Amino acid sequence: MAAGRLLQWPPDLLALNADWALLVRAFLASPDGLSLSAHLVDALAAGKMVYPPEPFRALTLTPLSQVRVVILGQDPYHGPGQAEGLAFSVSHGVRLPPSLRNIFKELQRSLGLPAPVHGSLERWARQGVLLLNTCLTVEAGQAASHARWGWASLTDALVSSVAKSQHPVVFMLWGAHAQAKKQLIDAVDPQGRHLILQANHPSPLSAMRPPVPFIGCGHFLQANAFWARIGEKPVEW
Repeated sequence: MAAGRLLQWPPDLLALNADWALLVRAFLASPDGLSLSAHLVDALAAGKMVYPPEPFRALTLTPLSQVRVVILGQDPYHGPGQAEGLAFSVSHGVRLPPSLRNIFKELQRSLGLPAPVHGSLERWARQGVLLLNTCLTVEAGQAASHARWGWASLTDALVSSVAKSQHPVVFMLWGAHAQAKKQLIDAVDPQGRHLILQANHPSPLSAMRPPVPFIGCGHFLQANAFWARIGEKPVEW
């Protein structure tokens, strides 16, 4: 993604597949969506820097019909050049944030993979890994600054839509914020066809702490074993 690009609002939704676009358009026309749009227009008019330039990039790279795994983040990185519209991911050439370093550490520990040379997770997204933050924008330097602006209404709808899929999906819920979405999954998947994996957040503050430390959780190994059991190709992490 080109450096220095700015958020444009209202968004161009032409790159979204029809299923995602329907949900996003319905949200933007709702009271929460209209309120969010007003907040974003005001912030941009005031000269505030808002990240990322493409809030819906996860939906662009991973169509609903192709979702195999859902990894939920919180809000985008708020440092310059970090956020690229995919949870936990950073563009090529950007220093790895601590949580992403721990994600790669767990990959190395559980699957024996070599250390990645960059922090972009786009390759995962193109294999059906939905890297979705539950809040899709943030003001530069202000963590969680847009957390109460209404994004949760949309991202709850997106998670519920994936959970309605008849095709099995792996949900990786890291930390209390992501685990709060489990009730959305359970509400539409009473038969338990999906695999729900829970552990602490990969942040250095919690990655090694109980009750379920992220380092050592084995989620990537369990996900690949799940796909193997149902006769499908594992994700190439």
